Amino acid sequence: MSYPPGNGGINRTVEGRPAPRLFEEVRRVLRLKHYSLRTEEVYLGWIRRFVLAHGRRHPRDLGAAEVEGFLSGLAVQGKVSASTQNQALSALLFLYRQVLGIELPWMEGVVRAKRPQRVPTVLSREEVTRVLACMEGRPWLLASLLYGTGMRLMEALRLRVKDVDFDRKEITVRDGKGGKDRHTMLPRALVEPLRREVERAAALHFADLAAGFGAVWLPHALARKYPNAPRELAWQYVFPAPRRSRDPRDGIERRHHFDDALLSRALKRACLDAAVAKPVSAHTLRHSFATHLLEAGQDIRTVQELLGHKDVATTQIYTHVLNRGGLGVVSPLDR
Repeated sequence: MSYPPGNGGINRTVEGRPAPRLFEEVRRVLRLKHYSLRTEEVYLGWIRRFVLAHGRRHPRDLGAAEVEGFLSGLAVQGKVSASTQNQALSALLFLYRQVLGIELPWMEGVVRAKRPQRVPTVLSREEVTRVLACMEGRPWLLASLLYGTGMRLMEALRLRVKDVDFDRKEITVRDGKGGKDRHTMLPRALVEPLRREVERAAALHFADLAAGFGAVWLPHALARKYPNAPRELAWQYVFPAPRRSRDPRDGIERRHHFDDALLSRALKRACLDAAVAKPVSAHTLRHSFATHLLEAGQDIRTVQELLGHKDVATTQIYTHVLNRGGLGVVSPLDR
């Protein structure tokens, strides 16, 4: 067994021939199964930590006991959250089941991190107004879109031109969480700003075409099924990146979507300027969208559909953060 230097890759010899490096094979299977680039990075990170924690031994030489010990260590010594531990577990199960073809028995010995029951952070309507007033340009439009539609951050960033229906005031969210499509409203206040953004995206696209580029990335086999689609305006991102870059999946230079880190930084600055002393992220705007709809008397089933929740129980968490309290109880002090 050899352990070459570099990024922690591990070679095995099979019938006298060198086998593919472990991480290259994991990446190949992830892309074969159409996992997102972010999931790919996270899974490879956990697998690398697992390998390094066991002296760079090949995972095939390890088993359930080592996986249990690694995951339990995350909870006991590392004090990680339940979601972080589950993320590591998913990565290792993918490695063994999908890449190595080894079915691990259910690991009863894993010490589980406790999953806390927390209500989401929600901004008041007045706080949302103050925060948005401290933003401008594309970050303002994206933040307004998240609050006005309830979309998740990556759903908004990956929005394509063809999925914005200005006449019906409707947005189609494609391939949301769980691989589901859904519809949400297009706020009237954002119709004109979004039209201008589409015009800007079109100008960038036509400039790319003139320079010999302009083919956007399409998920799964769509690029093969519709060979002309990557160069059509309809498939371009509504929020394209200002510059082209090489796609890490295939090395092709193309224009990706707007960087989520730029929005996060702009939102953080706006919260400081607006004196909002709450831990605010892009997802907070989605929480606020749902809570404010329920406060306005919207049916919880409608809110569930707009958010794309599989179970209404997930949506019910927002009833606990309504201004009037989860049960509509008025404090005796206020009487």
